[in-house]
Amino acid sequence: MIAAASAEAFIGPPAPQMPLWPELTVYYVLALIVALVGTLYIVGRKGTIGLDAPDGRRKHHEKPISRLGGAPIFAALVIGSVVMLGLDRVRWGEYGALMLCNLLIFSVGFFDDLKALGARVKLVGQIGVALILYSLGISIDMLSNPFGEGALHLGWWSLPITLFWLVAIPNIINLIDGMDGLAGGFGLFLSLTLAFVGYVGGHAEVMLLSVLMAGALTGFLFFNFPPARIFLGDGGAYLIGFFVASVSLKSSQKGSVIAALLVIVIALGVPILDTFFAILRRSIRGVPIFSADAEHIHHRLILLGYSKGRALVAMYCVCLVLSLVGISILLTKGVALPVAGAVFFLLAIGAARYLGYVKSWSKLRGQVAEALDRRKRLEHIRVHARVLEFDIEKCVSLEEFSDLLGHRFRWIGFKTAPSDLTHPVLLPMKGGTKVVLHCPVNDGLETDWFNRADAFSGLFERCLERWGTLPSFVIPGPEIEEGRPTSSFTKLSPTAAS
Repeated sequence: MIAAASAEAFIGPPAPQMPLWPELTVYYVLALIVALVGTLYIVGRKGTIGLDAPDGRRKHHEKPISRLGGAPIFAALVIGSVVMLGLDRVRWGEYGALMLCNLLIFSVGFFDDLKALGARVKLVGQIGVALILYSLGISIDMLSNPFGEGALHLGWWSLPITLFWLVAIPNIINLIDGMDGLAGGFGLFLSLTLAFVGYVGGHAEVMLLSVLMAGALTGFLFFNFPPARIFLGDGGAYLIGFFVASVSLKSSQKGSVIAALLVIVIALGVPILDTFFAILRRSIRGVPIFSADAEHIHHRLILLGYSKGRALVAMYCVCLVLSLVGISILLTKGVALPVAGAVFFLLAIGAARYLGYVKSWSKLRGQVAEALDRRKRLEHIRVHARVLEFDIEKCVSLEEFSDLLGHRFRWIGFKTAPSDLTHPVLLPMKGGTKVVLHCPVNDGLETDWFNRADAFSGLFERCLERWGTLPSFVIPGPEIEEGRPTSSFTKLSPTAAS
Protein backbone atom coordinates (compact mmCIF):
# COMPACT_ATOMS: atom_id res chain seq x y z
CA MET A 1 0.00 0.00 0.00
CA ILE A 2 2.82 2.38 0.87
CA ALA A 3 4.57 1.43 -2.35
CA ALA A 4 1.40 2.15 -4.33
CA ALA A 5 1.02 5.56 -2.66
CA SER A 6 4.65 6.36 -3.43
CA ALA A 7 4.18 5.37 -7.05
CA GLU A 8 1.09 7.57 -7.33
CA ALA A 9 2.97 10.51 -5.82
CA PHE A 10 5.70 10.01 -8.38
CA ILE A 11 3.59 9.62 -11.52
CA GLY A 12 0.66 11.74 -10.38
CA PRO A 13 -3.03 10.84 -10.04
CA PRO A 14 -4.52 8.49 -12.62
CA ALA A 15 -5.95 9.99 -15.79
CA PRO A 16 -9.75 10.44 -15.83
CA GLN A 17 -11.83 7.75 -17.45
CA MET A 18 -12.96 8.31 -21.04
CA PRO A 19 -16.26 10.21 -21.14
CA LEU A 20 -19.46 8.68 -22.47
CA TRP A 21 -21.90 10.34 -24.85
CA PRO A 22 -24.30 11.63 -22.14
CA GLU A 23 -21.48 13.43 -20.34
CA LEU A 24 -20.14 14.91 -23.57
CA THR A 25 -23.63 16.11 -24.45
CA VAL A 26 -24.04 17.80 -21.07
CA TYR A 27 -20.79 19.75 -21.40
CA TYR A 28 -21.53 20.63 -25.03
CA VAL A 29 -24.98 21.98 -24.15
CA LEU A 30 -23.64 23.83 -21.10
CA ALA A 31 -21.04 25.65 -23.19
CA LEU A 32 -23.59 26.32 -25.93
CA ILE A 33 -26.07 27.91 -23.52
CA VAL A 34 -23.45 30.07 -21.78
CA ALA A 35 -22.04 31.30 -25.11
CA LEU A 36 -25.54 31.85 -26.51
CA VAL A 37 -26.69 33.91 -23.53
CA GLY A 38 -23.42 35.87 -23.39
CA THR A 39 -23.50 36.64 -27.10
CA LEU A 40 -27.16 37.67 -26.88
CA TYR A 41 -26.29 40.07 -24.06
CA ILE A 42 -23.47 41.70 -26.06
CA VAL A 43 -25.62 41.96 -29.18
CA GLY A 44 -28.46 43.53 -27.21
CA ARG A 45 -26.41 46.06 -25.27
CA LYS A 46 -25.98 49.50 -26.76
CA GLY A 47 -22.35 50.11 -25.86
CA THR A 48 -19.82 52.20 -27.73
CA ILE A 49 -16.66 50.21 -27.03
CA GLY A 50 -15.34 47.37 -29.12
CA LEU A 51 -17.30 48.36 -32.21
CA ASP A 52 -16.06 47.58 -35.71
CA ALA A 53 -17.12 50.42 -38.00
CA PRO A 54 -17.40 50.03 -41.80
CA ASP A 55 -14.66 51.73 -43.79
CA GLY A 56 -15.84 51.29 -47.39
CA ARG A 57 -12.72 49.31 -48.22
CA ARG A 58 -12.60 45.91 -46.58
CA LYS A 59 -15.45 46.34 -44.12
CA HIS A 60 -18.70 46.63 -46.04
CA HIS A 61 -21.22 46.02 -43.26
CA GLU A 62 -23.85 48.72 -43.01
CA LYS A 63 -23.39 49.81 -39.37
CA PRO A 64 -20.88 49.37 -36.53
CA ILE A 65 -20.91 45.84 -35.10
CA SER A 66 -19.41 44.63 -31.83
CA ARG A 67 -16.20 42.65 -32.20
CA LEU A 68 -16.30 41.30 -28.65
CA GLY A 69 -17.57 37.86 -29.67
CA GLY A 70 -14.59 36.19 -28.05
CA ALA A 71 -15.86 37.15 -24.58
CA PRO A 72 -18.86 34.76 -24.41
CA ILE A 73 -16.75 31.95 -25.92
CA PHE A 74 -14.13 32.52 -23.24
CA ALA A 75 -16.81 32.69 -20.53
CA ALA A 76 -18.22 29.35 -21.68
CA LEU A 77 -14.75 27.78 -21.54
CA VAL A 78 -14.09 29.16 -18.05
CA ILE A 79 -17.41 28.03 -16.60
CA GLY A 80 -17.18 24.61 -18.21
CA SER A 81 -13.57 24.15 -17.08
CA VAL A 82 -14.44 25.12 -13.50
CA VAL A 83 -17.21 22.52 -13.49
CA MET A 84 -14.80 19.89 -14.85
CA LEU A 85 -12.19 20.78 -12.24
CA GLY A 86 -14.78 20.54 -9.47
CA LEU A 87 -15.84 17.11 -10.67
CA ASP A 88 -12.23 15.95 -11.09
CA ARG A 89 -12.73 15.44 -14.82
CA VAL A 90 -9.75 17.69 -15.60
CA ARG A 91 -6.55 17.69 -13.55
CA TRP A 92 -5.28 21.15 -12.62
CA GLY A 93 -1.72 19.90 -12.39
CA GLU A 94 -1.87 18.70 -15.99
CA TYR A 95 -3.98 21.45 -17.59
CA GLY A 96 -3.64 24.46 -15.29
CA ALA A 97 -0.76 25.95 -17.33
CA LEU A 98 -2.72 25.48 -20.53
CA MET A 99 -5.81 27.21 -19.10
CA LEU A 100 -3.74 30.09 -17.75
CA CYS A 101 -2.05 30.72 -21.09
CA ASN A 102 -5.36 30.58 -22.96
CA LEU A 103 -6.56 33.30 -20.59
CA LEU A 104 -3.48 35.40 -21.37
CA ILE A 105 -3.73 35.02 -25.15
CA PHE A 106 -7.42 35.94 -25.04
CA SER A 107 -6.52 39.04 -23.03
CA VAL A 108 -4.02 40.16 -25.69
CA GLY A 109 -6.66 39.99 -28.42
CA PHE A 110 -9.47 41.35 -26.26
CA PHE A 111 -7.53 44.48 -25.32
CA ASP A 112 -6.84 45.00 -29.02
CA ASP A 113 -10.58 44.72 -29.69
CA LEU A 114 -11.18 47.49 -27.16
CA LYS A 115 -8.33 49.70 -28.38
CA ALA A 116 -5.93 48.88 -31.20
CA LEU A 117 -2.55 47.74 -29.85
CA GLY A 118 -0.69 47.43 -33.15
CA ALA A 119 0.68 44.34 -34.88
CA ARG A 120 4.06 44.46 -33.13
CA VAL A 121 2.61 44.72 -29.63
CA LYS A 122 0.26 41.81 -30.30
CA LEU A 123 3.09 39.70 -31.72
CA VAL A 124 5.23 40.37 -28.64
CA GLY A 125 2.29 39.39 -26.45
CA GLN A 126 1.77 36.15 -28.37
CA ILE A 127 5.42 35.21 -28.14
CA GLY A 128 5.40 36.03 -24.42
CA VAL A 129 2.41 33.76 -23.78
CA ALA A 130 4.01 30.97 -25.84
CA LEU A 131 7.22 31.31 -23.82
CA ILE A 132 5.26 31.03 -20.58
CA LEU A 133 3.57 27.83 -21.76
CA TYR A 134 6.92 26.42 -22.90
CA SER A 135 8.52 27.24 -19.55
CA LEU A 136 5.67 25.41 -17.81
CA GLY A 137 6.53 22.20 -19.58
CA ILE A 138 4.23 22.05 -22.63
CA SER A 139 6.50 21.74 -25.67
CA ILE A 140 7.44 19.79 -28.77
CA ASP A 141 10.49 17.80 -27.73
CA MET A 142 10.82 15.28 -30.54
CA LEU A 143 9.60 14.59 -34.06
CA SER A 144 8.41 11.02 -34.16
CA ASN A 145 8.18 8.87 -37.25
CA PRO A 146 4.47 8.62 -38.20
CA PHE A 147 5.17 5.44 -40.20
CA GLY A 148 6.69 3.41 -37.38
CA GLU A 149 9.43 3.40 -34.78
CA GLY A 150 12.09 6.04 -34.22
CA ALA A 151 12.10 9.73 -33.40
CA LEU A 152 14.28 12.79 -33.83
CA HIS A 153 15.08 14.53 -30.55
CA LEU A 154 14.98 18.27 -31.15
CA GLY A 155 17.25 19.48 -28.36
CA TRP A 156 17.44 23.28 -28.37
CA TRP A 157 15.30 23.36 -31.54
CA SER A 158 12.37 22.47 -29.30
CA LEU A 159 11.98 26.12 -28.26
CA PRO A 160 11.68 27.80 -31.70
CA ILE A 161 9.51 25.00 -33.11
CA THR A 162 7.13 25.14 -30.14
CA LEU A 163 6.95 28.94 -30.33
CA PHE A 164 6.25 28.81 -34.05
CA TRP A 165 3.44 26.30 -33.52
CA LEU A 166 1.83 28.31 -30.72
CA VAL A 167 2.12 31.68 -32.50
CA ALA A 168 1.39 30.64 -36.09
CA ILE A 169 -1.97 28.93 -35.56
CA PRO A 170 -3.66 31.85 -33.72
CA ASN A 171 -2.49 34.21 -36.48
CA ILE A 172 -3.70 31.84 -39.19
CA ILE A 173 -7.16 31.74 -37.60
CA ASN A 174 -7.15 35.52 -37.20
CA LEU A 175 -6.12 35.99 -40.83
CA ILE A 176 -9.16 34.15 -42.21
CA ASP A 177 -11.55 35.99 -39.89
CA GLY A 178 -12.77 38.26 -42.67
CA MET A 179 -16.14 36.74 -43.45
CA ASP A 180 -19.21 36.11 -41.33
CA GLY A 181 -19.13 32.65 -39.77
CA LEU A 182 -15.82 31.59 -41.31
CA ALA A 183 -13.29 31.55 -38.46
CA GLY A 184 -15.90 30.40 -35.94
CA GLY A 185 -16.99 27.56 -38.23
CA PHE A 186 -13.43 26.48 -38.88
CA GLY A 187 -12.80 26.56 -35.14
CA LEU A 188 -15.82 24.29 -34.66
CA PHE A 189 -14.49 21.75 -37.19
CA LEU A 190 -11.04 21.87 -35.61
CA SER A 191 -12.44 21.37 -32.11
CA LEU A 192 -14.46 18.34 -33.17
CA THR A 193 -11.42 16.95 -34.99
CA LEU A 194 -9.33 17.48 -31.86
CA ALA A 195 -12.00 15.72 -29.78
CA PHE A 196 -11.74 12.72 -32.10
CA VAL A 197 -7.95 12.79 -31.76
CA GLY A 198 -8.40 12.71 -27.99
CA TYR A 199 -10.77 9.77 -28.30
CA VAL A 200 -8.39 7.75 -30.49
CA GLY A 201 -5.41 8.55 -28.26
CA GLY A 202 -7.27 7.86 -25.01
CA HIS A 203 -6.90 11.46 -23.76
CA ALA A 204 -10.16 12.07 -21.88
CA GLU A 205 -9.33 15.67 -20.93
CA VAL A 206 -8.46 16.63 -24.50
CA MET A 207 -11.79 15.20 -25.59
CA LEU A 208 -13.76 17.00 -22.86
CA LEU A 209 -12.13 20.40 -23.40
CA SER A 210 -12.50 20.15 -27.18
CA VAL A 211 -16.20 19.35 -26.89
CA LEU A 212 -16.51 22.33 -24.54
CA MET A 213 -14.96 24.61 -27.16
CA ALA A 214 -17.20 23.13 -29.86
CA GLY A 215 -20.29 23.92 -27.78
CA ALA A 216 -19.13 27.49 -27.12
CA LEU A 217 -18.51 28.10 -30.83
CA THR A 218 -21.89 26.65 -31.74
CA GLY A 219 -23.63 29.10 -29.42
CA PHE A 220 -21.64 32.00 -30.84
CA LEU A 221 -22.30 31.02 -34.47
CA PHE A 222 -26.04 31.54 -34.04
CA PHE A 223 -25.28 35.27 -34.19
CA ASN A 224 -22.24 35.15 -36.48
CA PHE A 225 -23.69 33.53 -39.59
CA PRO A 226 -24.29 35.96 -42.49
CA PRO A 227 -25.41 38.63 -41.91
CA ALA A 228 -23.41 38.71 -38.69
CA ARG A 229 -24.74 40.54 -35.65
CA ILE A 230 -21.43 40.17 -33.80
CA PHE A 231 -17.83 39.56 -34.85
CA LEU A 232 -15.30 37.18 -33.37
CA GLY A 233 -12.62 39.86 -32.90
CA ASP A 234 -8.94 39.27 -32.26
CA GLY A 235 -9.72 37.97 -28.77
CA GLY A 236 -11.91 35.20 -30.12
CA ALA A 237 -9.61 34.35 -33.05
CA TYR A 238 -6.51 34.18 -30.84
CA LEU A 239 -8.38 32.08 -28.28
CA ILE A 240 -9.53 29.54 -30.89
CA GLY A 241 -6.11 29.30 -32.50
CA PHE A 242 -4.16 29.04 -29.26
CA PHE A 243 -6.64 26.55 -27.82
CA VAL A 244 -6.21 24.27 -30.84
CA ALA A 245 -2.42 24.67 -30.82
CA SER A 246 -1.97 24.09 -27.08
CA VAL A 247 -4.48 21.27 -26.63
CA SER A 248 -3.08 19.46 -29.66
CA LEU A 249 0.29 19.41 -27.90
CA LYS A 250 -1.35 17.72 -24.92
CA SER A 251 -2.93 15.17 -27.26
CA SER A 252 0.51 14.01 -28.42
CA GLN A 253 2.46 11.66 -26.22
CA LYS A 254 5.25 13.22 -24.16
CA GLY A 255 5.48 16.29 -26.38
CA SER A 256 6.35 14.40 -29.57
CA VAL A 257 4.86 15.48 -32.86
CA ILE A 258 3.14 12.37 -34.12
CA ALA A 259 0.10 11.77 -36.32
CA ALA A 260 -2.08 13.68 -33.82
CA LEU A 261 -0.46 17.00 -34.79
CA LEU A 262 -0.42 16.15 -38.48
CA VAL A 263 -4.20 15.84 -38.27
CA ILE A 264 -4.42 19.48 -37.17
CA VAL A 265 -2.05 20.63 -39.91
CA ILE A 266 -4.12 18.94 -42.62
CA ALA A 267 -7.41 20.15 -41.10
CA LEU A 268 -5.98 23.69 -41.22
CA GLY A 269 -5.38 23.28 -44.95
CA VAL A 270 -7.67 26.10 -46.11
CA PRO A 271 -6.40 28.70 -43.59
CA ILE A 272 -2.80 27.66 -44.30
CA LEU A 273 -3.33 28.09 -48.05
CA ASP A 274 -5.01 31.44 -47.48
CA THR A 275 -2.09 32.57 -45.31
CA PHE A 276 0.44 31.36 -47.89
CA PHE A 277 -1.32 33.21 -50.71
CA ALA A 278 -1.59 36.38 -48.58
CA ILE A 279 2.09 36.40 -47.60
CA LEU A 280 3.16 35.73 -51.18
CA ARG A 281 1.06 38.44 -52.82
CA ARG A 282 1.91 41.04 -50.16
CA SER A 283 5.61 40.27 -50.41
CA ILE A 284 5.54 40.62 -54.19
CA ARG A 285 3.58 43.88 -53.96
CA GLY A 286 5.85 45.32 -51.31
CA VAL A 287 3.15 45.89 -48.69
CA PRO A 288 3.47 44.82 -45.03
CA ILE A 289 2.69 41.15 -44.47
CA PHE A 290 0.33 41.98 -41.59
CA SER A 291 -1.59 44.59 -43.60
CA ALA A 292 -5.22 43.80 -44.34
CA ASP A 293 -6.61 43.29 -47.81
CA ALA A 294 -9.76 41.98 -49.48
CA GLU A 295 -8.23 39.26 -51.62
CA HIS A 296 -8.58 36.27 -49.35
CA ILE A 297 -10.10 33.03 -50.62
CA HIS A 298 -13.62 33.97 -49.50
CA HIS A 299 -13.34 37.35 -51.24
CA ARG A 300 -12.27 35.61 -54.44
CA LEU A 301 -15.22 33.22 -54.24
CA ILE A 302 -17.61 36.15 -53.95
CA LEU A 303 -16.00 37.78 -57.00
CA LEU A 304 -16.61 34.52 -58.88
CA GLY A 305 -20.33 34.92 -58.25
CA TYR A 306 -20.81 33.02 -55.00
CA SER A 307 -23.16 34.47 -52.43
CA LYS A 308 -21.79 34.78 -48.90
CA GLY A 309 -23.79 31.75 -47.86
CA ARG A 310 -22.59 29.59 -50.76
CA ALA A 311 -18.98 30.69 -50.27
CA LEU A 312 -19.22 29.79 -46.58
CA VAL A 313 -20.70 26.36 -47.31
CA ALA A 314 -18.04 25.68 -49.97
CA MET A 315 -15.22 26.46 -47.54
CA TYR A 316 -16.89 24.43 -44.78
CA CYS A 317 -17.06 21.45 -47.14
CA VAL A 318 -13.36 21.71 -48.00
CA CYS A 319 -12.50 22.02 -44.30
CA LEU A 320 -14.60 18.93 -43.51
CA VAL A 321 -12.93 16.89 -46.25
CA LEU A 322 -9.46 17.92 -45.09
CA SER A 323 -10.36 17.08 -41.48
CA LEU A 324 -11.37 13.59 -42.60
CA VAL A 325 -8.16 13.28 -44.62
CA GLY A 326 -6.18 14.28 -41.53
CA ILE A 327 -8.04 11.78 -39.36
CA SER A 328 -7.19 9.07 -41.90
CA ILE A 329 -3.50 9.66 -41.10
CA LEU A 330 -4.22 8.95 -37.45
CA LEU A 331 -6.29 5.84 -38.12
CA THR A 332 -3.82 4.37 -40.62
CA LYS A 333 -0.79 5.21 -38.44
CA GLY A 334 0.78 7.40 -41.12
CA VAL A 335 0.10 5.21 -44.16
CA ALA A 336 -2.29 7.82 -45.58
CA LEU A 337 0.24 10.66 -45.19
CA PRO A 338 1.44 10.59 -48.85
CA VAL A 339 -2.18 10.69 -50.00
CA ALA A 340 -2.88 13.64 -47.70
CA GLY A 341 0.18 15.46 -49.04
CA ALA A 342 -0.95 14.88 -52.62
CA VAL A 343 -4.45 16.14 -51.83
CA PHE A 344 -3.03 19.27 -50.22
CA PHE A 345 -0.70 19.96 -53.16
CA LEU A 346 -3.48 19.53 -55.74
CA LEU A 347 -5.74 21.76 -53.68
CA ALA A 348 -3.10 24.51 -53.67
CA ILE A 349 -2.51 24.29 -57.44
CA GLY A 350 -6.22 24.17 -58.25
CA ALA A 351 -7.12 27.00 -55.86
CA ALA A 352 -4.39 29.29 -57.24
CA ARG A 353 -5.80 28.94 -60.75
CA TYR A 354 -9.53 28.78 -59.97
CA LEU A 355 -9.45 31.77 -57.62
CA GLY A 356 -7.50 33.90 -60.08
CA TYR A 357 -4.28 34.29 -58.12
CA VAL A 358 -2.60 32.84 -61.21
CA LYS A 359 -4.22 34.14 -64.39
CA SER A 360 -2.42 31.69 -66.64
CA TRP A 361 0.34 29.19 -65.87
CA SER A 362 1.98 29.94 -69.24
CA LYS A 363 2.04 33.67 -68.45
CA LEU A 364 2.96 33.36 -64.78
CA ARG A 365 6.44 34.84 -65.28
CA GLY A 366 4.99 37.92 -66.95
CA GLN A 367 2.40 38.31 -64.19
CA VAL A 368 5.12 38.23 -61.52
CA ALA A 369 7.27 40.69 -63.51
CA GLU A 370 4.33 43.09 -63.77
CA ALA A 371 3.69 42.82 -60.03
CA LEU A 372 7.34 43.54 -59.25
CA ASP A 373 7.24 46.60 -61.53
CA ARG A 374 4.19 47.91 -59.66
CA ARG A 375 6.06 47.28 -56.42
CA LYS A 376 8.89 49.54 -57.61
CA ARG A 377 6.40 52.31 -58.36
CA LEU A 378 4.88 51.92 -54.92
CA GLU A 379 8.29 52.11 -53.24
CA HIS A 380 9.04 55.23 -55.31
CA ILE A 381 5.84 56.85 -54.06
CA ARG A 382 6.68 55.95 -50.46
CA VAL A 383 9.99 57.76 -50.85
CA HIS A 384 8.16 60.87 -52.09
CA ALA A 385 5.75 60.64 -49.16
CA ARG A 386 8.71 60.54 -46.79
CA VAL A 387 10.31 63.56 -48.47
CA LEU A 388 7.03 65.47 -48.17
CA GLU A 389 7.10 64.87 -44.42
CA PHE A 390 10.41 66.76 -44.32
CA ASP A 391 8.92 69.45 -46.58
CA ILE A 392 6.31 70.15 -43.91
CA GLU A 393 9.11 71.50 -41.72
CA LYS A 394 10.39 73.72 -44.55
CA CYS A 395 7.04 75.20 -45.56
CA VAL A 396 6.09 78.36 -43.67
CA SER A 397 2.33 77.94 -44.11
CA LEU A 398 -0.32 75.37 -44.91
CA GLU A 399 -1.03 77.16 -48.19
CA GLU A 400 2.57 76.70 -49.34
CA PHE A 401 2.47 73.02 -48.41
CA SER A 402 -0.91 72.58 -50.14
CA ASP A 403 0.53 73.88 -53.41
CA LEU A 404 3.51 71.54 -53.10
CA LEU A 405 1.31 68.54 -52.22
CA GLY A 406 -1.13 69.24 -55.04
CA HIS A 407 1.72 69.36 -57.56
CA ARG A 408 3.15 66.08 -56.26
CA PHE A 409 -0.28 64.43 -56.24
CA ARG A 410 -0.90 65.34 -59.86
CA TRP A 411 2.49 63.88 -60.77
CA ILE A 412 1.68 60.64 -58.94
CA GLY A 413 -1.80 60.42 -60.45
CA PHE A 414 -4.10 61.49 -57.63
CA LYS A 415 -6.67 64.15 -58.48
CA THR A 416 -7.25 67.22 -56.35
CA ALA A 417 -11.00 67.35 -56.96
CA PRO A 418 -13.74 64.73 -57.30
CA SER A 419 -15.28 63.94 -60.68
CA ASP A 420 -17.05 61.15 -62.55
CA LEU A 421 -13.61 59.74 -63.39
CA THR A 422 -12.46 59.42 -59.77
CA HIS A 423 -13.44 57.48 -56.68
CA PRO A 424 -12.67 58.54 -53.09
CA VAL A 425 -10.36 56.59 -50.81
CA LEU A 426 -10.84 57.33 -47.12
CA LEU A 427 -7.93 57.29 -44.70
CA PRO A 428 -8.85 57.43 -40.98
CA MET A 429 -6.51 59.51 -38.84
CA LYS A 430 -6.00 59.63 -35.08
CA GLY A 431 -8.74 61.43 -33.18
CA GLY A 432 -11.43 60.53 -35.74
CA THR A 433 -10.22 62.85 -38.52
CA LYS A 434 -10.62 61.50 -42.04
CA VAL A 435 -8.70 62.17 -45.23
CA VAL A 436 -10.07 61.62 -48.72
CA LEU A 437 -7.90 61.06 -51.78
CA HIS A 438 -9.43 61.08 -55.26
CA CYS A 439 -8.15 58.20 -57.37
CA PRO A 440 -8.74 57.40 -61.06
CA VAL A 441 -11.30 54.71 -61.87
CA ASN A 442 -11.30 52.03 -64.55
CA ASP A 443 -7.54 51.91 -64.96
CA GLY A 444 -7.19 48.36 -63.63
CA LEU A 445 -5.05 49.52 -60.70
CA GLU A 446 -7.62 49.85 -57.90
CA THR A 447 -5.45 47.90 -55.45
CA ASP A 448 -2.42 50.04 -56.33
CA TRP A 449 -4.30 53.24 -55.56
CA PHE A 450 -5.28 52.04 -52.12
CA ASN A 451 -1.68 51.08 -51.40
CA ARG A 452 -0.48 54.45 -52.69
CA ALA A 453 -3.01 56.25 -50.50
CA ASP A 454 -1.84 54.32 -47.43
CA ALA A 455 1.70 55.57 -48.07
CA PHE A 456 0.55 59.09 -47.13
CA SER A 457 -1.02 58.30 -43.74
CA GLY A 458 2.06 59.41 -41.78
CA LEU A 459 2.29 62.58 -43.86
CA PHE A 460 -1.22 63.71 -42.96
CA GLU A 461 -0.67 62.88 -39.29
CA ARG A 462 2.38 65.15 -39.35
CA CYS A 463 0.40 67.86 -41.14
CA LEU A 464 -2.24 67.79 -38.40
CA GLU A 465 0.45 68.07 -35.75
CA ARG A 466 2.00 71.12 -37.48
CA TRP A 467 -1.07 73.15 -38.49
CA GLY A 468 -4.04 71.43 -36.83
CA THR A 469 -5.80 71.07 -40.18
CA LEU A 470 -5.30 69.65 -43.68
CA PRO A 471 -5.18 70.93 -47.25
CA SER A 472 -8.73 71.60 -48.43
CA PHE A 473 -8.63 69.10 -51.31
CA VAL A 474 -8.12 66.14 -48.92
CA ILE A 475 -10.91 67.08 -46.49
CA PRO A 476 -13.99 64.88 -47.10
CA GLY A 477 -17.17 66.52 -48.29
CA PRO A 478 -20.50 66.13 -46.46
CA GLU A 479 -21.65 63.24 -48.67
CA ILE A 480 -18.60 61.19 -47.66
CA GLU A 481 -18.50 62.21 -43.99
CA GLU A 482 -22.14 61.22 -43.58
CA GLY A 483 -21.56 57.85 -45.22
CA ARG A 484 -23.20 58.79 -48.55
CA PRO A 485 -20.40 58.22 -51.04
CA THR A 486 -20.48 59.29 -54.63
CA SER A 487 -21.70 56.91 -57.34
CA SER A 488 -18.14 56.17 -58.45
CA PHE A 489 -17.29 55.08 -54.91
CA THR A 490 -20.02 52.46 -54.92
CA LYS A 491 -18.44 50.80 -57.96
CA LEU A 492 -15.47 49.67 -55.93
CA SER A 493 -15.00 45.90 -55.95
CA PRO A 494 -13.99 43.93 -52.84
CA THR A 495 -10.49 43.64 -54.27
CA ALA A 496 -9.99 47.36 -54.19
CA ALA A 497 -8.05 47.26 -50.95
CA SER A 498 -4.71 46.05 -49.80
